[in-house]
Amino acid sequence: MSENESRVALITGAGRGIGRAIAERLAEDGLDIIVADVPDAQANIDDVVRAVEARGRRAVGVTGDVADPEDVARIITEGTGALGDLNVFIANAGIAQVDEILDVKPDDLDRIIDVNIKGVYYCYQAAARQFIAQGTGGKIIAAASIVAFRPFPVLASYSATKWAVRGLTQAAAMEFAKHKITVNAYAPGVVGTAMWDLIDERLTERDGKPRGSALQAQVDNILAGRVSEPSDVAKLVSYLSGPDSDHMTGQTVLIDGGINFS
Repeated sequence: MSENESRVALITGAGRGIGRAIAERLAEDGLDIIVADVPDAQANIDDVVRAVEARGRRAVGVTGDVADPEDVARIITEGTGALGDLNVFIANAGIAQVDEILDVKPDDLDRIIDVNIKGVYYCYQAAARQFIAQGTGGKIIAAASIVAFRPFPVLASYSATKWAVRGLTQAAAMEFAKHKITVNAYAPGVVGTAMWDLIDERLTERDGKPRGSALQAQVDNILAGRVSEPSDVAKLVSYLSGPDSDHMTGQTVLIDGGINFS
């Protein structure tokens, strides 16, 4: 495949964790990568760009806040200006808040809604507009979560936003199908990332138990017998990004090692 024929994927929140794993996996699949994250993550962005290039693919780093629709549009413009037409948009960026409902402050609730709901909404809008302008169709993929199917305590705000992503994905699939755009989401379970370290910390503090015990309790409920790795999620996103999923749209797919069943 020549450089002019290569496929391009844009990944938000690509500087670390699941986003980085997705960028590296899609580079291995032969895609060029637009690595997007917040300005504070510039060092991480640069690392991921180098990791993609080390796999023989082109990469460009861009910064912005998905909660700002102008930033989202600019991220696409800058990324496609460097690498060419967009084929896959992965709305991976999101934040978690670990608080009981009674303790959630209005500003905190506003922020998680801005990033996890509005941010995904703006990404869906901007990606669809780009694909329509190109006349190419494309694939839109978002990060949901296991909590889009069954909420966790102290994650009510996060759970609500991920249920919203699941519903938005279904509605967007209905509206965008006429433009040859598919829309799907991936729903990770307990992944070995900083977010789950924070959840364990807050739950064990609340319950007066040793650090690590809350996470271990979750592991005990995983049929696969271990916490997920970011690479496990990236394998699913690889499928959703590729041609084998062309006949699939409107789905939110669990990748949790066997915790929930849908």
